[in-house]
Amino acid sequence: QVQLVESGGGLVQAGGSLRLSCAASGTIFSISTMGWFRQAPGKQRELVARITSDGTTDYADSLKGRSTISRDSAKNTVYLQMNTLKPEDTAVYYCNARNPATWGVVKYDYWGQGTQVTVSS
Repeated sequence: QVQLVESGGGLVQAGGSLRLSCAASGTIFSISTMGWFRQAPGKQRELVARITSDGTTDYADSLKGRSTISRDSAKNTVYLQMNTLKPEDTAVYYCNARNPATWGVVKYDYWGQGTQVTVSS
């Protein structure tokens, strides 16, 4: 079993920055693709960014150019640095751990409890 614990959310003014952290327990962090997703009220959960075990990154258009995902294997932690935040970035942000896509099928898919990000105008 893997536990993911997010932190770093909060209230920030438009144009500000936040860094989200996700600490993972267990031994699968090093092989997992780690992702950040978000869900705004009344909307579906959507991908923000993800990073594979070898550091390859992928960003959704919503925060591309304004965010950076990174991982620290020594700390079993993945980060999401978000800059130039906009009110439309307001959402609950969730951390995700999934097996590598090269496995062909989803063997595990873990989620954190989420952290609220609110951007005021």
